[in-house]
Parts: sequence; C-alpha cells; structure tokens
Amino acid sequence: MKSESKTVNNAKPINTQRRRFIGGMAAIAGATSMGGFLPSIISSANAAGSGSLETKSAKLGFIALTDAAPLFVALEKGFFAKHGMTDVDVLKQSSWGTTRDNLVLGSQRNGIDGAHILTPMPYLIASGAMTANNIPVPMYILARLNLAGQCISVGREYNDLKVGLDTTAFGQALSAKRASGSAVNAAMTFPGGTHDMWIRYWLAAGGIDPDRDISTIVVPPAQMVANMRVGSMDTFCVCEPWNQQLVNQGIGYTANTTGEIWHNHPEKAFAMRADYVDANPNSTKALLKAIMEAQMYCEEPANRREVAEICSRRRWIHAPFDDIVDRMQGNFDYGNGKVIENHPDQMRYWKDHASYPFKSHDLWFLTENKRWGYLPTSLDSSALIDQVNREDIWRAAALELGVDAADIPATSSRGVETFFDGKVFDPENPQAYLDSLTMTRL
Repeated sequence: MKSESKTVNNAKPINTQRRRFIGGMAAIAGATSMGGFLPSIISSANAAGSGSLETKSAKLGFIALTDAAPLFVALEKGFFAKHGMTDVDVLKQSSWGTTRDNLVLGSQRNGIDGAHILTPMPYLIASGAMTANNIPVPMYILARLNLAGQCISVGREYNDLKVGLDTTAFGQALSAKRASGSAVNAAMTFPGGTHDMWIRYWLAAGGIDPDRDISTIVVPPAQMVANMRVGSMDTFCVCEPWNQQLVNQGIGYTANTTGEIWHNHPEKAFAMRADYVDANPNSTKALLKAIMEAQMYCEEPANRREVAEICSRRRWIHAPFDDIVDRMQGNFDYGNGKVIENHPDQMRYWKDHASYPFKSHDLWFLTENKRWGYLPTSLDSSALIDQVNREDIWRAAALELGVDAADIPATSSRGVETFFDGKVFDPENPQAYLDSLTMTRL
C-alpha cells in the first residue's frame, strides 16, 4: 500500500519534506564542506565559573514530555538563578513544528533562543532540510537531555497479539485490516525526529515498510492519546506521560520501551541558535551548567517523585500525577500483563553519560535520516556534525561545574552500538551499517 502523507500539526507533510530537502542541502553544501553526584556538593565558586555574563536572559522552548524535566527543574529549583541567569523564560510549544518555527524566528522576532528538542532537529534546521524555503538557520547542540524513556504503543484492538519487539503478527493484522479497506496509521511527532526513527526501525526490522505498508502520520505528543481513542492510528511512538496515560485509560498498551530497541539510546537534546551562543558564550555556559545540575537532580531516585509532581503542574505537562510517577520512578506496567520494576531501560538524565552529546550518536541520526530519504546520501555528515555539535562547550561547562572526571567521556564516540535485531552501527563505518539494512529509501 502506498504511504499517505498526512500531518496533524504544522510540521510539513513527510513526502513533501523529502522533495524539499534537495534545494536546502545544495544551499549549505559549501558551508558543511567548510553516578552522578547531587548538585548540593557543587561549590558556588565552581558554579560561578569565569567571565561575566553577557546577558541574564534567554527564552527556551519545551514540549510537554517528561524528558523536558531538566528545564522545569532548572527553573523551579533555582538552578538558572544560581548561575546568574535570572531572566529565563521556559515556554511551552504546541508541537515540534512550532518549536522549529520559533527557533527560526529567534527571540528578537518573538521566537525562542533554544529548546528541549528532538536530537536530529538542530541538524534538519541547520541544513535547511526542514525549514521554510530550505533556508539554513545555524544551530548548536550543547547537551543531551536524556537517554531512552520513549515507548511504542498499540491500540487495544491488538490486545490478543501482545505486540512487543517482534512485529510479525502485528504486520499480518495490519495487512488484513488494510485489505478490508480500513486505514492503518503509525504516528510519530516530527519527520526525521527521534520518534520517527524509533518507530521506523521497529517496523522495518519486522518487515513492515513504514512508507508502503502503513501510513506514517505526524501528531503532537499531547494529542496522541486522544487520537488513539478515536481510532486515528494503530500505533504511535512518543515520550511519557502519554504511553502511561494510554494504559491508564484502557485505550491501548505499551509494545516496548525504545531502550529495548537500542539500550541507552540518545534521545532529546538541549540546543540553541548559534547566534545566541556566539554572542553570549558565558551566559550559554551558565544555562548549560544549570541544566546539568538539574539533570543530576532528576537522576537521583530520591527526587523522582518530586520531579514527577513538578512535571504534572499546569505550566509544564499538565497531566495527572498518576500518569507520570510510575515510569518516572522506573516502574513499567505495559498494560498487557507485563510489569517490570526498576526497568533497565528507564529514562536516564545523568547516569551513563546521559548528558554528554556524543558525536557518534548524532552520526547515527544523520545516517538514519539518509536511510529514509530525509537527507541526501551526498551530505558530509562529519562536517555538519562538527558545525552543530558543541561538545567543547559541554566540557568547558563541566569543568567549571566541578563534574567528576568519571562523568566526562574521554572521546567523542561511545563506540559500536548494537540494536535488538542484531544490527551493528560502527561510527567509523556508517556505510557498512546502511549496507546491512534490507529496507531503505536509498
């Protein structure tokens, strides 16, 4: 079945985006050729760092998801103020498309300076692949906000299948449903984003073509449950609390946590417009240090219940505490009889180098975006990563903050990564990974 190109927010339709990237990528081809310890023990002297702040203001965007918690906590617990950033606005965005558009605008035009963001998005913005008129907007990734913690859910009509990592029976059910004349849809949150990559990887590993066997649609995170309730999709991939809310409302169940697809995979990032960072290097480090301290705070098991309560507040996620707290504490009731306490693939905010923006991880995302046709195979990934990934700023902030040496990776690469289906990604040879895949748009 030919994939339909649909959207339920202001992100451009997927197939349209694929046609549009060519002009944007040509425009930037020349340019790219060119466990944690508690913050209480970090001294105020280290926190202050060196150099006066160029500004005390920043406007940061977020989507209502639990992996944005470090931004909520940095504001609520006073970490931004501690580091001198006393005029930080943390502003809710209605969709990832809105986040992109407000980053393109920048705060000088009533947009935002930075954001909690899907890791590939700064690359799609900086390359012009997914911006209006394919105009590149320079961006920097300053930190990773978390590892894992997303889920793929399915509707209750598939209760008897107990769908998990293996999609064989699910694929057969989808085929039968499609043959009967009914639509079959898989929802994610932004073309080329992390949720898109996870659901595509999962479907393709089981022989389901995410473009031909099912229609891939774009739905904002907070609208996932409502759309599943009215039958708009068969499966979706999103962060919490929306998977747990689906279970609590009896609408569907969790097929898998994405950490089961790739253990401790990178997820959201903290990114900012390059012009803000270049003009305000000390203020940028102050923001980053506050967020790093908040990540440490979020990681501590003793704080998880409080973090869940903060997330539930109206100004942040505005969802019931009971939809947030269990998975925030690492306890997963899948809704299909499967229950795992202290899940090994629960979200990590600081542990296991969760905050460090490994360049090898960014390379995987660019490679997958090439796999599915969002980026051209001719793109110089390494050059673009060197332009966007500012691990050097993370390291400088970590040293000023007094982060333990064990929490600062020795290199830009986490090394070879292995996925649930046995596929291996070696950042030294991304082409070998692509060649090993049977389903691509290449």
